[in-house]
Amino acid sequence: MGDACGMKERYKGIDGLKAYAILGIALMHILSNGNFGLNGFVFQKLIPSFTNLVFLFMMVSGFGMCCGYYQKFKNQKIGVGEFYNKRYSKIWPYFALLCVLDFVMSPSKSALYEVFANLTLCQGLLPNMNISVIGVSWTLAVIFVFYLLFPFFCFLLENKKRAWLAFICAVIYNFVCSSYFFDESHIADRVAVNFSARTNILYCEVYFIAGGLIFLYRKELAEFTSKHKVIAGAILLIAAVAYFALGGNTLTMLFFCVAALVYTLGCNRGGVLVNPVAKFLGGICFEIYLCHMVIYRVLEKLHLVHLFGNGLLAYIFTAVAVICGSVVFSVCAKWFLNKIETFLKERVRRVNHV
Repeated sequence: MGDACGMKERYKGIDGLKAYAILGIALMHILSNGNFGLNGFVFQKLIPSFTNLVFLFMMVSGFGMCCGYYQKFKNQKIGVGEFYNKRYSKIWPYFALLCVLDFVMSPSKSALYEVFANLTLCQGLLPNMNISVIGVSWTLAVIFVFYLLFPFFCFLLENKKRAWLAFICAVIYNFVCSSYFFDESHIADRVAVNFSARTNILYCEVYFIAGGLIFLYRKELAEFTSKHKVIAGAILLIAAVAYFALGGNTLTMLFFCVAALVYTLGCNRGGVLVNPVAKFLGGICFEIYLCHMVIYRVLEKLHLVHLFGNGLLAYIFTAVAVICGSVVFSVCAKWFLNKIETFLKERVRRVNHV
């Protein structure tokens, strides 16, 4: 994400928001894959609901991309080619490394096809993106389709009137997709093909546009939240309660994501969202997201997931091991890839100099 509007300086809470979102998603995946047999609201309702925090990532991506590139596109200070090059170079090396590792762990003909699709970063354009190699990367795929469409996205946000119209259309599209286009008459045997609406950009676009709308009103919203933090916090709490009371549908999830992002805009000093740990985890949150299930599978192959049985202790141990392992892997992998990039650039410079 860029910082053309000073996101990293003025909106310091964003890193904390991303950090807590990735921790929640990791806890959800560990719980759903581990068969720990835990009961109660926390383990049967709260943690499973963290699956929808991916939509918060999408909204933050919409907001962050506008911070970095909206004004540059509007002022023609960046071309489409340069923009795409930046997106690919930022994502591809780390993701490619993970795909290779996943393939080595579970090689097969179908995995080879899926690795190819993943490496193009265009797998989000497939009619049914049911990919098992780095399975969580469906979120990256949807976000990358958003990157491909970002110049058009900037056109939609050119003024607030058009942006609101685009948002209304996106809400309607989300409803029409789930109630009509993605039903059995359009997609034969949805269960057999493991189809999920959330892997489709038209279904998810409402979250990106919501992030763009918040960007357009960022100054007013940040000022309001910083002055009335209690009110903003109360709205966020109401949104969380509404999600569980009314069901986790698009409207309640939108309400929660908007409330969370708006509340974050006013958090610029201290607290749970602005601290060194949150900043560190937020800076590598997407790397953690992409690798955490690979780390889980490694623990699974080493028979460490149920080292302490099937209860709470086993879940806590596995969660801590996966999260810590993901952090260590992300930091080491980024260091390794940066060294390779520096080496290759130096070689190219020497060749050109000769």
